[in-house]
Amino acid sequence: MSNDRINPSRRALIAGAGAAGMAGVLATGGAGTARADDATGQRISVARNGRYDTVELRQPAINVTAIQSRVRSVDIRNLRQTNSENLAHVLKLIDQAQGSAEEWGGERLWGSKQDFLCMHEFPIQGWQPWNRTELQRIAYELPGPESEAIGERARRFDCYISWGAYVRDPDWPGHILNLSILTGPDGRIVAKQWKGRNALGLFGNFALIGTTVYDVLDQFVEMYGWDEVLPVARTDIGNIALTAVGLEPMLYQCLGLKGAEILVMTVTGGSNAQSAIDTARANRIYTVGVGNSVTADNIAFPEAAGVRGDGSVIVDPTGRTLAQTANHHEDFASTRIPIADFRATRRFPEIPAAILLPVLQQYQPTFKPNGFAERLPETYREAAELVRERMSRD
Repeated sequence: MSNDRINPSRRALIAGAGAAGMAGVLATGGAGTARADDATGQRISVARNGRYDTVELRQPAINVTAIQSRVRSVDIRNLRQTNSENLAHVLKLIDQAQGSAEEWGGERLWGSKQDFLCMHEFPIQGWQPWNRTELQRIAYELPGPESEAIGERARRFDCYISWGAYVRDPDWPGHILNLSILTGPDGRIVAKQWKGRNALGLFGNFALIGTTVYDVLDQFVEMYGWDEVLPVARTDIGNIALTAVGLEPMLYQCLGLKGAEILVMTVTGGSNAQSAIDTARANRIYTVGVGNSVTADNIAFPEAAGVRGDGSVIVDPTGRTLAQTANHHEDFASTRIPIADFRATRRFPEIPAAILLPVLQQYQPTFKPNGFAERLPETYREAAELVRERMSRD
């Protein structure tokens, strides 16, 4: 896909806007509001002197559950049936997390109402090394039957539900988007947060083909603005950021600086409880680390594929584990978060931006952004070849 429609001078401006946005934060002047303007004049919502954008909370504390579920992949040879089975399984887990199993007539007989349910990166579709043609069949449209079914549960239980999926978008023809989705208590999608970036150059003859923000950065900023590059959903249960990016501490830190109060880490096959603990402590935010369970009958994988660390966790801003799954089977980790008290007493880590900014401005990564701007790889092997080309070119 070409970015020729973007004006060259505009592209140059966009390229420097991230650093300029940070410079705008440095040029502070008193308390002010939680905002900074980048070089394009676009508003970036970021904490300033401890203040950041919020909406009014509907209650002072919320119940949160991490749903540690299987990652059973759909079968491209029997797509409709296996997708339907996986969706039904996810809906059953939502009912169980709310203590309202269908077998009990939908009545809550166990536990408390949960205000926020968190699932991992691919709870319905799973993952296989599908090629782009196959992913076009597997990917969802939003809204669609799957999002509507999850939305019905969100309405039924008056809760928020986060989940991930491969998605097709008519604004991005040919691309397969890796989205983290937040569904609200009215059943509608509150946020569709793109994956920020994929790991590059780490897998030899294999690389991912789902499009991330980093892969099409210039065009993404042109269409949505810099504030959406690292998005935070400002809801009436708190500011929520969802990320399927693993091992990226500076990205998590920037989401915190943008006002995230609850960070949900959802890396299917790569989640690690210790990473969530470290992230919560370093950034002083509540962190939900959602892993996947062991998975029977998963295509081409052993049952324990992708099971790591100490299960799924919910961690407070001091790094203290509030809830944790008991094992690596399907399970729930649930706790209560005093979100209003946290917001009233929150203190951000002091980031010495004045001494970091010169390094960040001059650092040159091996892999520059916009790797999918000119062509899209059809397979994971082609994606690896594109990565090697970018290494030699850059």
